Amino acid sequence: MKAPALPAAFGFLASARPGGGRVPDAVFATRGSRTDMDTPLRAQSLTATLVHAPGVRPDAAQAQDTDTAVLLAGEFYNRAALRSVLPPGTEPDSDAQLLLQLLHRYGLHAFRLLNGRFAAMVSLGHRVLLATDHAGSVPLYTCAAPGEVRASTEAKTLAAHRDPRGFPLADARRVAGLTGIYQVPAGAVMDIDLASGKATTHRTWTPPLARRIMPEDEAVAAVRTALDQAVAARVPSGSTPLVVLSGGIDSSGVAACAHRAAGTLDTVSMGTDTSNEFAQARAVVDHLRTGHQEVMIPTADLLAQLPYAVWAAESMDPDIIEYLLPLVALYRALDGSARRILTGYGADIPLAGMHREDRLPNLDTAVAYDMATFDGLNEMSPVLSALGGHWTTHPYWDRDLLDLLVSLEAGLKRRHGQDKWVLRAALADALPEETTRRPKLGVHEGSGTTSSFSRMLTEHGVAEQAIPEAKRQVVRKLFGLTVADGRHPSEVSTDEVAQSVADRFAQGAA
Repeated sequence: MKAPALPAAFGFLASARPGGGRVPDAVFATRGSRTDMDTPLRAQSLTATLVHAPGVRPDAAQAQDTDTAVLLAGEFYNRAALRSVLPPGTEPDSDAQLLLQLLHRYGLHAFRLLNGRFAAMVSLGHRVLLATDHAGSVPLYTCAAPGEVRASTEAKTLAAHRDPRGFPLADARRVAGLTGIYQVPAGAVMDIDLASGKATTHRTWTPPLARRIMPEDEAVAAVRTALDQAVAARVPSGSTPLVVLSGGIDSSGVAACAHRAAGTLDTVSMGTDTSNEFAQARAVVDHLRTGHQEVMIPTADLLAQLPYAVWAAESMDPDIIEYLLPLVALYRALDGSARRILTGYGADIPLAGMHREDRLPNLDTAVAYDMATFDGLNEMSPVLSALGGHWTTHPYWDRDLLDLLVSLEAGLKRRHGQDKWVLRAALADALPEETTRRPKLGVHEGSGTTSSFSRMLTEHGVAEQAIPEAKRQVVRKLFGLTVADGRHPSEVSTDEVAQSVADRFAQGAA
């Protein structure tokens, strides 16, 4: 089973119910082709709209037999290992077919075996299973009531069709601002009784709590091997991957491993008229000899894309939106056909890269906190790149690599006065020294996003001490307009929303 250039489906909206039905019309933020499917089973029917890249076979995103139907958005990265546990002669021709056969062998525990980036819905007898990968990197939302379970990879597609009969689901997070809609937890499978709508949630992955003490050379070798494997699993044979490159250690490490895996590589960097990291990225480009593109986005245009960032991430956390805004702007600016894009996003969480001090107890506290609270932030949602029709994947959150990075004791992460020391040492022979020693800089810092957002609010009259709260209100209002109320981001003005928030502050001050 050859890894496809792109997943069969980027996302879906689906409904499971006895006797079948029709999936409501929906507006997806994901750009691409749409295909409707209707799968009748003995006890229920699964109807769905799939969103996928043009030219991709959407039927590979679903698999069925008499009593079971599988719907899959995304992809698996440990296919060879998964196939090895199936009976001899078993030859699944897609990830959905592979999951169907694993379910027959292991039941819902099949999800404990998967290392991937996916969301899945399974109709099984009188039950519905909803599952996410270990990181919840493809968000999955649901609205359940007796006799019907609806699920979607974008909450906004459920917002207009909420059922007042819906009730809280066990261990699922209610989506703020969207009554009756819940988010499936990361690393979990929800088993829902179709008749009653009641659910039982089973954890399939949790972040490691124990820490491993390893000699320097052993830790460095382990990180290098695990990163190489995580990147290689995301690079289909014969393809030229595209890596988002800032010139920092995270993205540069992915670029070096992708170049080694594919033999050829394209890279892209993004900057604004306020700030950019083009010079730092060029050092890596020259070292690896990649095909490279620099995308310059005026600050005004960047801020104008705030509605798109909120619409895609479906998050009301202003810090997260700031991190994601420059990436959203970049993905929307990329021309051409759908691409598979690798990023260095997420390495800071298991390695405490943003924690810039030498006190190890504080560093490990930061790791433990971030690993306990990442779920629901939607930092790695594929919709961010799918706004431009592209598929992203994030090797540092590969399940096996993540297990290793989180479990390393803090002294391997902060060592010899360097943040993320073990990663820097692991890449020392693959990158220029200026890259491996470069201090950490967040994408929102390197692009000037944080300062530009603050300056916009200041120019509208918001006092400096009120900026954090003003940002929260701007993002909350954008969420209400685009996600809850269904307005397209092109109809929403960042400037007008910012002014309305500033006016509210002025009235309060008066």
